Amino acid sequence: MTEINAVIFRFVKNDSWKCSIGSNQMKMRSLLTSVLLASSVSVGAASAAATDIGAELFATYCTACHGAAGLGDGDMANVVNIPSPNLTLLSKNNGGVFPMLRVLQVIDGRSGVRAHGGAMPLWGDVFTDEVGDSEGAYGGVLEVRGRILSLATYLESIQK
Repeated sequence: MTEINAVIFRFVKNDSWKCSIGSNQMKMRSLLTSVLLASSVSVGAASAAATDIGAELFATYCTACHGAAGLGDGDMANVVNIPSPNLTLLSKNNGGVFPMLRVLQVIDGRSGVRAHGGAMPLWGDVFTDEVGDSEGAYGGVLEVRGRILSLATYLESIQK
């Protein structure tokens, strides 16, 4: 199992991702594990696609505060009370290792790990509201997690 798959597995397995319907929790974990294992066959292609999707999501949702290059110099950076961090230095500030799980949790925001003391939007909630139930009971959850993972994969790709 590749390092990214191991992180994704921990992210999926994390209790903050429990399905709200107790008996369906195991079904949800089984489904996500199957998706994870199936995706490991073409990790390179999937990573490239996730990076492209992540770049689009970043441009849409993140550049206002973090800037087009992720340097923390977006148009809103001077307006918000808490400075927007330079997202290209996440690996450097973590001993040269990209903190994938932490980044996933911060972007999502619903796990209790709040970004910047709480000023950043809870993208997990925002994406959930956008997707709704249009993809079925589990499709919406997978769509939201896919967006968050794509954003994190993109951030990993812009590290200095």
